Amino acid sequence: MPTIPLKCLHDHPEGLLIDVKVQPKSSQNAIVGVHGDALKIKLNAPPVEGKANKALVQCLAKWLRCPKSTLEIVAGQTSRNKRILVRIDTGTDLKVRRDEIRHILEQHTK
Repeated sequence: MPTIPLKCLHDHPEGLLIDVKVQPKSSQNAIVGVHGDALKIKLNAPPVEGKANKALVQCLAKWLRCPKSTLEIVAGQTSRNKRILVRIDTGTDLKVRRDEIRHILEQHTK
C-alpha cells in the first residue's frame, strides 16, 4: 500500500488541508498516488461547469466517510491543483483525525 506523505496534509484552524492534483475525464474515480506535493486523484467528470469540482467533493466525502458539507475547495476552483479544507469538530484531536484521514487515503490509493 502506498504511503501518503504528510506534505500533502496541512493543519488549518478549522481542520485539515489536503493538496490535490485532479485529472478530469478519466475512466474512473480513484486516488492514484502522489504527484509532487499533492495527492493525485482521477475523476471521470469533465472540467466544465464545476462538474469535476462537484465530483471531487463527492468522492472525497465518500472515501473519508464525512459529510460533503465538511469539505470545501479553498484554492484552485478553476485549476487542476486544488487545496481542500476538511473541517474537523473542535472536540476532535487533530493529530488523531489527520492520521485517520491519511490511513483512509492510503487504503483508497491504487
